[in-house]
Amino acid sequence: MKQEITILYAEDDETLSFVTMDTLVEKGYRVIHALRGDQAMEIIRKEEFDLALLDVMLPEVDGFTLAQEIRRRSRDVPILFLTAKSLKEDRLHGFELGADDYIVKPFSIQELIYKIEVFLRRSQVSGIDDRNRFVLGRSEFNYFGLELHTPEGLRKLTQKEADLLKYLCTSKNQIAKRSQILEEVWGEDDYFMGRSLDVFVSRLRKYLANDNQVAIENIHGVGFKLSVRDD
Repeated sequence: MKQEITILYAEDDETLSFVTMDTLVEKGYRVIHALRGDQAMEIIRKEEFDLALLDVMLPEVDGFTLAQEIRRRSRDVPILFLTAKSLKEDRLHGFELGADDYIVKPFSIQELIYKIEVFLRRSQVSGIDDRNRFVLGRSEFNYFGLELHTPEGLRKLTQKEADLLKYLCTSKNQIAKRSQILEEVWGEDDYFMGRSLDVFVSRLRKYLANDNQVAIENIHGVGFKLSVRDD
């Protein structure tokens, strides 16, 4: 089914774009490429796509603005940022805007393909089972559907938000260590990843704020605990 999968690819480096697109097409993906941010914005507003691969530094309209527009229209589409290694604050800002992950330049094509396939596989799994549905107080979380039903209503989650919430759910009422969360959900444990984890925890707390039976507690120096009361 890969021939039915469309990737929006916004990158202004023509050489890198050519190599990356050639590989993605060879893998069976349909790629819509934009060299400038304003071109990508027009695509976002007119086309449907399954994943967005966005360079942060684009002419005319930057990748952050594009991500905001994508998230305004959909919580389902995975967003992967391409970012320079030195710009860690940019990566943190990308997570705050709803990005699911990032690729650091220069990157290997194999790493890029792996991350794309992981997020597409997660976002396109059909059907759910009891292992991927969680009742949290007056809320219900459907991992495969990327849906969190709260007293306030339905909240569509990004893939990264869902991955983190699922990890906390599997440790419900127990302490989940920061290092373990970072290794399992982010793939590595370092200072920057820890800051991005805090951003995502704050986001989940906001989503669950109207359910007084659920809380994500900060266990200082250790990690977090998803506390759920049954009353």
